[in-house]
Amino acid sequence: MPRMHAIELLPDDAGTEVVRRDWQALRDAGLPSQLDHRGATNTPHVTVLAAPALRAEDERAAARVLGPLLPREARAAGVALLGGHRVTVVRLLDVDDDLVRAVLDVRAEVPDVQHLGWLPHVTLARRVPRADVPAVLEVLGHADAAVTLAGLRRWDPDAGVAHLL
Repeated sequence: MPRMHAIELLPDDAGTEVVRRDWQALRDAGLPSQLDHRGATNTPHVTVLAAPALRAEDERAAARVLGPLLPREARAAGVALLGGHRVTVVRLLDVDDDLVRAVLDVRAEVPDVQHLGWLPHVTLARRVPRADVPAVLEVLGHADAAVTLAGLRRWDPDAGVAHLL
């Protein structure tokens, strides 16, 4: 399976800190955390789309359509589990309809997007054994938080770099 290129929304500094607190709380509890990911480009983000390749026109379209909508507040609410035997733990984001429509417009123009539809979320941990899920939920608690989505970047796994759009 090819590595996926991505367009991502980035939270502002305060939103990044909200997510990093969750990452740190999981690590402090001895649980899997995105802090375990040592890549230089590992930072809180919301994936708009992932595809085997992205064209320059895809980047321009994302910047043109999504850029004017930023910054945009989202509410980090609820935790969800994605996957099977081992799960990815995410915090779901409530975003307004204008942003959802814009993301869907951008996604419609990109060939071979990885997933149907868009589920706005921030990843907190990957490959969590199902037996650890109760402990994860206990650590993360039930509080909601506001996160301001303020930037847009493109992740290129072939070059190993992310750049702002």
